[in-house]
Amino acid sequence: MKREYFSSFKQERRSPESRGGTCIALVDARFLIWLAQQNANPGVGEMVNRQGLMGLLSQAMAQVGLDVDLQRVYWYTDRSDGLYLDDQIVRWVQTHDVDGGASMLRAVGQDLAQLAQTHACDHVLMATDDERFLNDIDAAQLRGLSVHVLADESARNMPQMMKSDPGWGRVLAQADRRVVVNAQALSEMLQGKLPASLMALPHGAPSAPVENLEEVRQTITEVITSWWDEEPEDLREDLRDALQVSRGVPQEVDRQLLLRMRHRLTRALSLNEKKLLREVLRNVVLGPAAASTATAVSPAALTGLPVDIED
Repeated sequence: MKREYFSSFKQERRSPESRGGTCIALVDARFLIWLAQQNANPGVGEMVNRQGLMGLLSQAMAQVGLDVDLQRVYWYTDRSDGLYLDDQIVRWVQTHDVDGGASMLRAVGQDLAQLAQTHACDHVLMATDDERFLNDIDAAQLRGLSVHVLADESARNMPQMMKSDPGWGRVLAQADRRVVVNAQALSEMLQGKLPASLMALPHGAPSAPVENLEEVRQTITEVITSWWDEEPEDLREDLRDALQVSRGVPQEVDRQLLLRMRHRLTRALSLNEKKLLREVLRNVVLGPAAASTATAVSPAALTGLPVDIED
């Protein structure tokens, strides 16, 4: 018999309030620098610091209800910044003055199509204002991919955006969600001035506390232990089986626990805290010794997708 873990929560997965899963970001460096210069103090030049980029994008998405696992950033640029960062892949393109952005359009479009065709992730975050991507975005969405677009505060007033910049407005209107990032925070991140925990705070928002992972670990352990105690034994058995053959966590479980932590802490978890949550889950379900020796044996382990277990 083939078991689908937590199949009773299919309806919950359609909830528009909060959505999880894996995410890849496709970032046009030229556009991101321009975006950082909007309503911000001057200072962002062609040479930028990308070290806080994944933290900024993760928190910006969390603020619009996207509790996603940002796995990788593709950075499309025509110049080297001398940085070799984990989980960030540089794609070289021609300068905009040479080809009008054609090589960037081709590179991003091909990557978006490949992600959609292979179902490599659940979400894509695009940083672009080029309306030539409309057909590519639409095609990816029709294949089941959720495509979101990065924007500044002006995207909060879409009627005005359609009047002032209709091309970008059409791109934003096509997006599943518009991910707004504060231009000042983006500018300071690209200049290497802000810690990652403060990157995506909107203008005027209170400062987020610096992560104390040991304190968070205790809270996570309490939440997971309480949840685990409430689970029926048959679902416990299914989850044990799933975790023993995969390093990934079934999406339904991951989403439930992320929502419980959001309610407990009144904020979304950071990237490090999400990793900690999944580590604690394995320890609670399998025990520390078993959790440390479990190995991935299926493609689902690479994506965090639910695992079907054959009896």
